[in-house]
Amino acid sequence: MLLVKFLTDKKEVWRWIMHFDFDGTTPLYLQVAEQIEEAILAGGFGPGEQVPSTTEVSRQFHINPATVLKGMNILVGNKIIEKRRGMGMFVLDGARERIITKRRSQFFQDNVQPMLESARQIGLSQEDLLEMIKRGDAEDGAEN
Repeated sequence: MLLVKFLTDKKEVWRWIMHFDFDGTTPLYLQVAEQIEEAILAGGFGPGEQVPSTTEVSRQFHINPATVLKGMNILVGNKIIEKRRGMGMFVLDGARERIITKRRSQFFQDNVQPMLESARQIGLSQEDLLEMIKRGDAEDGAEN
């Protein structure tokens, strides 16, 4: 049912792929921005395509419109979407690539730098780390 809905009515895809954690620690406005980014990464919205309006997201998920707008404005500021007066919000060319670049940088900060610090503390060399990564990748590939 969900896949059929995705394929037959792309404009409605956001209703199926956006999920919010109302009890979590991440503010809702950041979740709005992240969910729209996820939809763009997944191909739900391509360059030039309209994303759901503030009102649509607000009504569908019972989120204050000002909160939704705050999340969308983050994406405007990051050049992911643009406001077109009287028309709505649209995905900019290169948005997917900008999201990937941002996430790679965040991955480096959140995962690689702490791993390198831990490795230094226990005396692992670059070669040791590369071997561990290869071993982990091979083990992961064997499970799939």
